[in-house]
Amino acid sequence: MSAPGHHGGSADAGVSVVICVYTEDRWEDILAAVSSVRAQSLAALETLLVVDHNASLLDRLTKEYKEAEGVRVLANAGPRGLSAGRNTGIAASSGEIIAFLDDDAVAERDWLRHFAEGYADPKVFAVGGRTMPVWESRRRPAWFPEEFDWVVGCTYKGLPEGRVRVRNVLGGNASFRRSAFEVAGGFATGIGRDGDKRPLGCEETELCIRLTRARPDAVLLIDDRAVIHHRVPAARERFHYFRTRTYAEGLSKALVARSVGAGKGLESERRYTTRVLPAGVGRGLRDALLARPGGAGRAGAIVAGVVTAAGGYVLGSVRARRGGATFSVVEIGKDADGEGAAA
Repeated sequence: MSAPGHHGGSADAGVSVVICVYTEDRWEDILAAVSSVRAQSLAALETLLVVDHNASLLDRLTKEYKEAEGVRVLANAGPRGLSAGRNTGIAASSGEIIAFLDDDAVAERDWLRHFAEGYADPKVFAVGGRTMPVWESRRRPAWFPEEFDWVVGCTYKGLPEGRVRVRNVLGGNASFRRSAFEVAGGFATGIGRDGDKRPLGCEETELCIRLTRARPDAVLLIDDRAVIHHRVPAARERFHYFRTRTYAEGLSKALVARSVGAGKGLESERRYTTRVLPAGVGRGLRDALLARPGGAGRAGAIVAGVVTAAGGYVLGSVRARRGGATFSVVEIGKDADGEGAAA
């Protein structure tokens, strides 16, 4: 087991890419994601496709990449869900840096190069990137506020630009030093997504906070030159999904706050709700006054998003206090079945 921060020289250490997959409905997306990794200017050491409890997809991908050098297909060794899939990939990987790419996204050519550059500093334990939406309807819905692009898994208005230090990276476009998982454990199961069920999230937020608690000197960065393009299906362009996702985010944030405390768990959200969102509402109302399309809709969506997220947070907090919501943290490589120590 390497000492944290031991590998200062990043790019030489090798990058493993983990792509978690769960449905054959995304077959073309999965192939495109893998192709984008194989076309990187800094070659990945390996690409690991982790299949989430779907025997036919596992079989199909195994056949597809049977002859492909550097691509490995494996089954999620833990409980169903994204967190356990990522943990399976981490445990099976050999790179000193482990990058994660969504199965419905493609990475730009220098994605891994920009990630790797960040690790030249031994204090850097995670580097995230910028995720751009690719709307199925070809254009952003007029009512959809950029401040809420996190709803569709993308970088949102209000995040700092450039290469900057952050509290947490966003999981669909992120990388970690292997020793981060040795220090903090893996992604918590029971907090993130589980296939097509309610779109929970925040597992990377919880991990990042846990990491910086274990290593207070750890630096986490976002480098917005590390770009991926994330497909947004038509169903996620609708207000119903927007409302469902913001509510689920509130539920997830309550779990995170229960785990790490509301101070750390909500520090970024306070700035977001007190500064970024009011400015967005103001812009929307101004656009409405100027008769620009979607202005009133965007202002209304921001307010609705805050209200539904707050509702989810309140309900999630009540449930967590009653002990109805639990999740567990896995020690990577030691307990891949997902039955880690309770958090």
